Amino acid sequence: MSKLDQTTLLERYQRLAEISRDLASTLDLNALLDRIVHAAADLSDAEAASILLYDGNKQELYFESATNLAEPIMRGLVVPVEGSIAGWIVYHRKPLIISDTQKDPRHFGNIAKLTNVTTNSMLAVPLIAKDKVVGVLEAINKRHDQFNGEDQDVLMALSAQAAVAIENARLFHQSDLIAEMVHELRTPLASLNTATHLLTREDVPLENRRRISDLIYTETKRLTDMTSAFLDLARLESGRTRFNPKEIDAHILLEECIGVMRDKANESNLTLELNLPDDLPPLKVDRDKIKQVLINLLSNAIKYNRSGGRISVSARVEQSAMVFSVSDTGYGIKPEDLAHLFEKFYRVRSTENIARGTGLGLAISKRIIEVHGGNIHVESEVGVGTSFHVYLPLKIGSDKVL
Repeated sequence: MSKLDQTTLLERYQRLAEISRDLASTLDLNALLDRIVHAAADLSDAEAASILLYDGNKQELYFESATNLAEPIMRGLVVPVEGSIAGWIVYHRKPLIISDTQKDPRHFGNIAKLTNVTTNSMLAVPLIAKDKVVGVLEAINKRHDQFNGEDQDVLMALSAQAAVAIENARLFHQSDLIAEMVHELRTPLASLNTATHLLTREDVPLENRRRISDLIYTETKRLTDMTSAFLDLARLESGRTRFNPKEIDAHILLEECIGVMRDKANESNLTLELNLPDDLPPLKVDRDKIKQVLINLLSNAIKYNRSGGRISVSARVEQSAMVFSVSDTGYGIKPEDLAHLFEKFYRVRSTENIARGTGLGLAISKRIIEVHGGNIHVESEVGVGTSFHVYLPLKIGSDKVL
């Protein structure tokens, strides 16, 4: 090895030491994965790098982060363990250098089709923490010459640090979510405990027993809804939710959502309006996930409205985004509550006596929209009403349709 090569290698390991300290202090999983892939590309002099995480229970690999991730919705793309380079890494727990991936039968080409990046060469290493395979780290297309043993050693050193950091971030996230969930379960469980105790008393009148039975039903349903929503959010935040983007007709989707919620609106004596232009372009999204968001917004607009009120649903194109709006003539939200509206388990105190939700619907909606590369915005005036606006990109980059 020449003196110049030794100096370059030393600089790479010095850079690796700096990166390792940074990774150890990062507990946000998405931010952590982003730092790992950029570090991998930098240290190996590669055009791009990606991470595939491994689900041992389902025995699946799923595409989670990449330096060239033009479409956020690609997160969660399943890569087969059988017949893929990443799958070989998981099974053999060994690094692999491939000089020409196009000639390798294990190469999974679907990711290249989605990212518009052709993989010519690859360096792939396992992510192993506590003797458990966490996933696979891949560096793609060496910028100068070919991947070599030094690149492999540096990336293996990075992967060892990265795997531990990923597991720590997951554990921190899980413990944080579980702590929040346990706290939220205490109130309905206390209500159920009191109600069941009262039902055992023979001196409780029949009418009171009926009210207590109704309370048990309501709280049990709330617990069921809360646990389902909690699992939904946990899967979204861990990146384990699968997204299936397809081109859809926004008119049909919105009319379908209105149809689902019309009976509930009628029961509350509310007018439900749909205002759409005729020239809405196609939109490429996960249809079921966006429908989930719109149904949640409509449900809130119904629950927190006043009898005889109105709900308006509209869509428009604004610059490079399609904007869905759901507006109501309800009680409105105070400015101090608006800042916390999308936080997990947050509930507006002034409306808790009107309707009680899980406190997770808007947090889930926000996450779904963010994965699509969009955002959600709320405007409200107390005594006048509330409007939610969902922005979904029509294009990624200059000419690539999402």
